[in-house]
Amino acid sequence: MDEIWGQACAALETSVGPNNFNHWIKPLRLTGVDAGIAHFASPTRFISDWVNRHFAKDILGELSRHGQPVERLRFDVVPQTAPGRTRPAATAAAPAKPLRPVASAAAPASARVGRADLGAPLDPRYTFGNFVVGKPNELAHAAARRVAEGGPVGFNPLFLYGGVGLGKTHLMHAIAHDYQTRHPMAQVLYLSAEQFMYRFVQALRESSIMDFKSMFRNVNMLMVDDVQFIAGKDSTQEEFFHTFNALVDQGKQIVISADRAPAEIKGLEERIKSRLSCGLIVDLHPTTYELRLGILQSKTEGFRAQQPDLEIGTGVLEFLANRITTNVRVLEGALQRLFAHASLLRREITLEVAQECLADILRTNDRKISIDDIQRKVAEHYNIRLADMVGPKRARNVARPRQIAMYLAKQLTSRSLPEIGRRFGGRDHTTIMHGIRKIEELVTEDQALAEDVALLKRLLEA
Repeated sequence: MDEIWGQACAALETSVGPNNFNHWIKPLRLTGVDAGIAHFASPTRFISDWVNRHFAKDILGELSRHGQPVERLRFDVVPQTAPGRTRPAATAAAPAKPLRPVASAAAPASARVGRADLGAPLDPRYTFGNFVVGKPNELAHAAARRVAEGGPVGFNPLFLYGGVGLGKTHLMHAIAHDYQTRHPMAQVLYLSAEQFMYRFVQALRESSIMDFKSMFRNVNMLMVDDVQFIAGKDSTQEEFFHTFNALVDQGKQIVISADRAPAEIKGLEERIKSRLSCGLIVDLHPTTYELRLGILQSKTEGFRAQQPDLEIGTGVLEFLANRITTNVRVLEGALQRLFAHASLLRREITLEVAQECLADILRTNDRKISIDDIQRKVAEHYNIRLADMVGPKRARNVARPRQIAMYLAKQLTSRSLPEIGRRFGGRDHTTIMHGIRKIEELVTEDQALAEDVALLKRLLEA
C-alpha cells in the first residue's frame, strides 16, 4: 500500500504543483482500500475537507492509474503528536490560506507539532535578512526586531499599519521566524483576522467554544494580520477582545497588522481600538525613491547570484524606482519579469528593453493626479487659501502645508522639480527639494503630520 501511494504521490506532486502537494496531500497517509473506498489518515479535519473538495479527482485518478481503482475517499482524523503523547483532534473551518506549523526547521519535533492545525504558513523568503530598511520603515523594523528577541519589550501589542505592499506581512513573518529560532519550544501562532473569524464560527457551530478558547489562549505569541476584517462582526470582535485581554494578562506578546490606524477602522468596537492603542502603533510610510532603489539593488544582487551572466544597463534601476511607485510588490514583480525576459532571450537589460518589456506596468503606474488637485486638497485640509500655496507668505501655518503639497507633487506626479517649482509661484527647484526633504524627515518623527500626509495621499489616489 505504501508503494502504491508513493507512486501516486510522485505523480500528484507534478500534477497539482509542489506547493499544493506539500501543504495538502503530503500530510495524508493511505491506510487501506476497501469496497472501492480509499481510506486515509489525516492530521486535521480541515485538511481532510480541503483535499476532498479540491483534490479528490486527482487522487482517485492516480490511484486508479497505479492499480487501485477506487470510487471515493474517506478520511479519519489522526492528529500528529509528539512521541508518547496524544491529543484530541482540533476542529477548523476552511480559511483563505493553507495551514501548517509555525516553527523554524531547526525546532525539535515536540515544539513543532503543538499548533499544526492552527497557524497559516510562513513564507521562508520573509526574514529580517532580506528586509530593506529606509526612513519610511526604520521604526517598524526596529520594533519588530525588539519583539522577535522575546522577553519584556515595554509595549504590547505591536500594531503595524500601512498600505498594500509596504512590508507589514514581511515584518510579521520575520518576527515569527526569528522568535521561533531563538525560542524553539515556544508556540507562535500567525494567522489572518479572517481565519480567526472562520475558526470562531466553526467552534460555535460545533459547540466547541471552550476548545477554541484553550487553543488561542495558550500560545506564547499571537500574530493577527489584517485585523480590519473583523470590523462590524460583533461576535468575532467579542471573542477577539477576550482573547486579547487573556494573553496580555499572561504577559504574552501580540502583534497586529492593518491597513490603517486603530482609530480609523470603521466598525471596530471602541474598547478594541482602546486596547490596540495601548501598545506601540507604527505606520509604515509610502516608500521613498531611495528606499525603492535600495530594494531593487538588493533584489538584483540576489538574481545575479543565481545568474551571474545577466547584465543590467546603467540607469535601469533608477528608472524603475522613479516610475513604479504604487507598492513594493509591483516593483519586485517588474524586476522579476525583466530578468526572466533577459534570461530567456539572452539580452542585456537596457533602458529601452525595460520600457518595452514593462509597457503595461508603466502605463498602469503613470500618475494621473495633477499639481492643481494636490494644492486644492492640501489647502482644504489645512484651511488655508489656495492663493497662499503659490504666494510669498512664510508663516508656519502656510509654509508647512505648502511643503506637504510639494512633497505630494513629487510623490504622485511625474513632474520634474523645476516644473513643480513653476507651479508653486516660480520657486527655484532647490527650494522644492528642501521642502520635500523636510517632509521626508518629519513623517518619520511627527506621527500627526505622517497621518495627515497618508490621509491626503489616500484622498488624492481614491
